[in-house]
Order: sequence, then C-alpha cells, then structure tokens
Amino acid sequence: MKDLTFSTGCAIAQNIKDGKVSPDEAHSFFKERIKKLDPQLKSFVEIYPDPLKEEGASALAGAPIAIKDNICIKGKRISCASKILSSHISVYDATVIGRLKRAGLQIIGTTNMDEFAFGSSTENSCYGTTKNPWDFSRVPGGSSGGSAAAVAARLVPFALGSDTGGSIRQPASFCGVVGFKPTYGRVSRYGLVAFGSSLDQIGPITTNFSDCAHLLNIICGHDSKDSTSTPKDVVDFTQALKDEAKNVKIGIPKEYFAQGLNQEVKKALDSVIEVFKDKGAKITEISLPHTEYAVATYYIVASSEASSNLQRFDGIRYGLRAAGTNLKDVYMNTRGEGFGDEAKRRIFLGTYSLSSGYYEAYYVQALKVRRLIKEDFDKAFNKVDVILTPTSPTPAFKIGEKATDPLSMYLSDVYTISANLAGVPAVSFPCGFSKDNLPIGAQLIGKEFDESTLIRLGYSFQNVTDFHKKIPAL
Repeated sequence: MKDLTFSTGCAIAQNIKDGKVSPDEAHSFFKERIKKLDPQLKSFVEIYPDPLKEEGASALAGAPIAIKDNICIKGKRISCASKILSSHISVYDATVIGRLKRAGLQIIGTTNMDEFAFGSSTENSCYGTTKNPWDFSRVPGGSSGGSAAAVAARLVPFALGSDTGGSIRQPASFCGVVGFKPTYGRVSRYGLVAFGSSLDQIGPITTNFSDCAHLLNIICGHDSKDSTSTPKDVVDFTQALKDEAKNVKIGIPKEYFAQGLNQEVKKALDSVIEVFKDKGAKITEISLPHTEYAVATYYIVASSEASSNLQRFDGIRYGLRAAGTNLKDVYMNTRGEGFGDEAKRRIFLGTYSLSSGYYEAYYVQALKVRRLIKEDFDKAFNKVDVILTPTSPTPAFKIGEKATDPLSMYLSDVYTISANLAGVPAVSFPCGFSKDNLPIGAQLIGKEFDESTLIRLGYSFQNVTDFHKKIPAL
C-alpha cells in the first residue's frame, strides 16, 4: 500500500482521482495508522470501521477527515467528552458534516476534547488526557486537542475543531499545525453542541494552507438552520493561495508583546516579522488598549452562555439519568455525576454572573467591555490589513502543570480570546520550535470576512519555510 503519511489532503485526493490510490485504501491506511499509534496519544474517541461518505466531487474527495466530538454525525455517538452524554447517539448531521459528505470526504472518526469544550489542555475529558505528539509529557492544548494532535501525528490529513476562545488555534500552536477560526457566522453552527453561542465557530485544522483553503470552501456558506449564519457570499479561498505579501500592512499590537511572553516565542515571532518584511510587507506597531480586560470579559460572557446552554442536560430528555426520589434529586444527581469539575466550575461562574443582583455588575458590564474590544479592532483595521501576534504566551506546558490552577489555565488563552469577542477571523500557523523541540505558533487576525488575506499571508510564509513539514517522531 502507498505510504500516505507525508501526503497532504489535496495530494491524497489527487492520487485517488488519478487512480493511484482507491478511497478504501486511503481509509485503510489511516485507520491502521490510528490503531497503531493512537493508544499512546489518545487523540481519538471513536474510529469508524467503515468510513462515512457519499459520492461527491471536490478537490478533497476521497481524503479521510476526523471530527471533534462536539459536532453531530447522524447515527453516531456525540458525547462532547462528557459522561453525561457518553451514550447519546445523534439523530441528525450537523450542516458541516452534510457538506463534507457531499464533497466526497471520508469521515474516519471523532476526536478527543475538553468536556463540552471547557478547557485549554484536553485534560478535562471523560476519556482521559490526550498527549502532545511532540512530547507525551505535555498537553496538546484545547479544547480541540484531539484534532490537533491527530493531524500533527499524521493520523489523519486534516480535522474539524471548534473555537470559542482559541480552541482551534491554541492546540494548533502547541502541536505545530494550522488552525483556522473563520469570521463568526461564516460557518454554520447547526449541529455543533453549544458552549458560548455568540462565540463558537467551527473551523479546519490542517498541516498547510492549501488544505485549509479547500476545506473552508466546503464548510463555509449560509445556512437557514442557523440564525447567526451570514448570508454573505463565500469567495473561492483557493484564489488566495499566492505568494504575495508586498505592501500588506501588518499591525503588531504592543499589548501582545509585553510581560508574560516567553522569550523563545518572542524570538520566533520576530523571525516571522522579518520574513514578511523581506517579502515587502509594511510592519506597524499598533495598540489594542482593552486587551488587559479580555480574559475577564471572556470568562464572564462564555460561562454565562455555557450556564444557559447546559440547562438542557437534566437527565430527562437525553443522556445520563441518575436515580432520584423526586425531580429535583434527578436533576442534581444527574448533573453531579455527569459533569466534570471544570464543567461545574463554568456553570457556577456563569449562573452567578446571570443571577439577580449580579447581572448588571458582571454580565452587562462584560458586554460593554466586549464592545470596546471590538472597537479596538475596528480602529486598528482602519490603519492595517492584518494583525500579527503570538498564538500562546508559551509552548505546550506539562500535563497536570495547570490542572489545579484554573486562573493560570485561563491565561493561556490571553492572545486568542479577543478574536472571538470581536467575531473576526484568525489563524495559527507553525513558525518555530523551542529549545525543547516544541512547536511555536504565530497568529494572524483579519478583518471580518477577510479570511483570504490570512490565507494569502500564511501561504506566503509557508512557501519559504518548512516548519509545517516537520512531524514528530512517534
């Protein structure tokens, strides 16, 4: 059988089109690779014995893809890595799943995650912790850590994740792959189990920008089943796969390069700036003055929405049902047994923020600051085309290192959450390695619905570097 380990999704699809590989052979190759290597990584929740697919024509037809375990697939388990949903079978396809099937991709299985996407390390899962393929003692990031680890280890050429405050981009940074969060509303959320409804967005995790552009072409577009889905026309993102950065105005926010940034990360970002300078880009220092309030704002807004969304898990309609002598006991016992510690923490925080006497002081204030953060970006984009930042303050941290310190864990999202609060697109891509051979990611943030510029700059960077071609030795 042809070795597809180093093949991109586009290359696999082209091999299938040319008759060099059959779709079944492609599926079997990656299924066997998963069976061999994933017991160490724990990146997958479920591997399907037969791929889910339909006849379809696209540039990625026939290529296998993995799906984060919070995106509904008809007839398959959808658990969000939570005990409370561990036996639940989805009765419908998410919109993105239907689009993948019609494009001819093969869905190979579901990937591990932080429970209900609550976390930055994929340690909060009822299935256990996913390992970083570059160093098994470290986290892969979260909450889409399973998808990022699987792609980094080349267990699958690409995957889907979801991003509420960095849950695609931060694990992409930690694992050395490309993770793209589209503009809010660009991709339908229908069939994505909700965390923070005003923040969530589905996006691709790939090894390169070409695969990323082709996946975005498939999953983006208006959906009448999602009231937040934008009717804006979707461009052909593959048209942005050009090595062009000349005269692009890149803003460097001073707040993202202040105290707390690991020096190895800073050095890697400095090298990214030099690459873009050599390509003729214009580098400008900018300010996003409300950045210091982003973490507090995000955790009030996101937890409030999570508290509201998780009310549906009551032990009555679906999922786990614990015993109880009355309705209140059923509710309390089900949630007590079914939710993990971090899920309970988010529910408590959100419920408190929405409660009588605190709603105005916390939730309403957070919404006002969110507006100010959005205005920071609007003002910045009057001066620059894109913004370049680190994705994370540090490379991947040790498993267990922040598990008992929630605030420290939350601060690992400091560079990613603002893009969700503002609803703008952002992408993380590999730009270097630490002295411990851990990947380092850079982040590009763009104007609303201007994913194409991010793809163009990322492709331009990858055209003269090889960080995206490096894979961990498993």
